[in-house]
Amino acid sequence: MDALVLLGSFFALMMIGVPIAYSLGLSALVGALWIDLPLDAVMIQIASGVNKFSLLAIPFFVLAGALMAEGGMARRLVAFAGVLVGFIRGGLSLVNIMASTFFGAISGSSVADTASIGSVLIPEMEKKGYPRPFATAVTVSGSVQAILIPPSHNAVLYSLAAGGSVSIAALFMAGVLPGLLMGLTLAVLCLITARREGYPKGEVIPLRQALKIAGEALWGLMTMVIILGGILTGVFTANESAAIAVVWAFFVTMFIYRDYKWRDLPKLVHRTVKTVTVVMILIGFAAAFGYLMTVMMIPMQVTEFLTSLSDNKYVILALINVLLLLLGCLMDMSPLILILTPILLPVVKMLGVDPVHFGMIMMVNLGIGLITPPVGTVLFVGSAVAKLSLGVVTRAMMPFFVALFIVLLMVTYIPWLSLWLPRTLGL
Repeated sequence: MDALVLLGSFFALMMIGVPIAYSLGLSALVGALWIDLPLDAVMIQIASGVNKFSLLAIPFFVLAGALMAEGGMARRLVAFAGVLVGFIRGGLSLVNIMASTFFGAISGSSVADTASIGSVLIPEMEKKGYPRPFATAVTVSGSVQAILIPPSHNAVLYSLAAGGSVSIAALFMAGVLPGLLMGLTLAVLCLITARREGYPKGEVIPLRQALKIAGEALWGLMTMVIILGGILTGVFTANESAAIAVVWAFFVTMFIYRDYKWRDLPKLVHRTVKTVTVVMILIGFAAAFGYLMTVMMIPMQVTEFLTSLSDNKYVILALINVLLLLLGCLMDMSPLILILTPILLPVVKMLGVDPVHFGMIMMVNLGIGLITPPVGTVLFVGSAVAKLSLGVVTRAMMPFFVALFIVLLMVTYIPWLSLWLPRTLGL
């Protein structure tokens, strides 16, 4: 009955249109009143939820990504990807995927990836003879890589939701191979589609121009090297790397590329602060909600229920995948990570699944949710950028969903993909 009151009030508040963050906070208060828990305890959990040093990485990474997204980095990454693969049949679709790989390694945000890469490449692909729905589907599905490839904001949230027991650096490295696998799988699908539909080849870019393009893109790509290189060599922590990434992004945007106007900088910072504020409110309320779930022993009840269905690890992982995919269609990624990690992590740990590996399983599942109706945030952004209806884009996405489900199965049942790199690097 306790769980019914807590979860029922949460879903009831969401159904009447209360934002998810406030639904979490209010349902935590309802749950506390129901079990006669002092409201002071809820307030303490909200405060302690955001009073964590590791959370400093989030505003810094968001600001660095915003600077690079609006400062001309997306256009230069697209041009650089064009040098590498643009001359192949269907090359512009490969450029789209590769540009998302590069940009995801800088921004860590699928929404920023879709908005930036899509605004450049969707019109260009249509002009070269690609159907606009196909161009949009490539952009939207390719942006899921940003969830996995470091620096991922959601990896920081997962570490927080796991109680800080999972290393952020290990999660960053764990996402490299699954992210590249996703990009490769989507690229193969694009090549097959291009050959079948007769999409055009691009032109080989002359060496002098190619070198110039590579030189311009190198400044932005150095952000990725600074973030990962610094963490892996032990020069600085994940938080410090985020702060250094902001300094580097500011330097490259304002003094090297110089596409961004100084007068627009305060607006960019204001938008970043608004984004971070929403995230921090969500984290604080989710901490209180998670505390109530622990007091009511909901994670233990879920563990007992799932293990009563089967004692086979692979069956339970399949059930968890179905659950995550369904919930990912209905809710945004960040609150789901904060709500579900404390519930599901004890289940998979009891089955012998590594917490880092499970983090990647959760990221892929909820990343697919970001591009799935009816509440796929990235899908909405892609539709808005392309000026197409949600139904048209969703139909074009069907082959890409199949490719992403294949990646999900591989990440779920081949732990090596997630764990080899962190273990090799001793993380």
